[in-house]
Amino acid sequence: MTEFTPVSAAIGGLLIGLAAALLLFANGRVAGISGILGQAMWPEAGDERGWRIAFIAGLPIGAVIVAQVGGPLETQIDASLPMLVLAGLFVGFGTRLGNGCTSGHGVCGMSRGSTRSVAATLAFMAVAGATVFVVRHVLGASA
Repeated sequence: MTEFTPVSAAIGGLLIGLAAALLLFANGRVAGISGILGQAMWPEAGDERGWRIAFIAGLPIGAVIVAQVGGPLETQIDASLPMLVLAGLFVGFGTRLGNGCTSGHGVCGMSRGSTRSVAATLAFMAVAGATVFVVRHVLGASA
């Protein structure tokens, strides 16, 4: 685990907020990644697909740019490919069940004062905490 870096965390948070605000003001759209990805893959009639593909492509491109400017990015994934696929399926199911993801509800919805988004984010965080507890203390896995 790495040490806490408040300056880079604050800069990252500001950039996420700025990107979400720009998308809302420019396109009138909420920056919910699961919705953007879903509509890029299976667009509804009359829905613009180009900006969604550009938005999704910009996520890894942004990480590559940061790595080039600020040095290599640290990653730590201690899970097998089947476990990652299973986790991804659970996340996908959860975003459909909750009508959105952490970016849509946690960043955009809560900033707009949406009661539904506050409830969804509280549920996300409670499940995340329970998952960490079970994985680390019940199953005995270490991170």
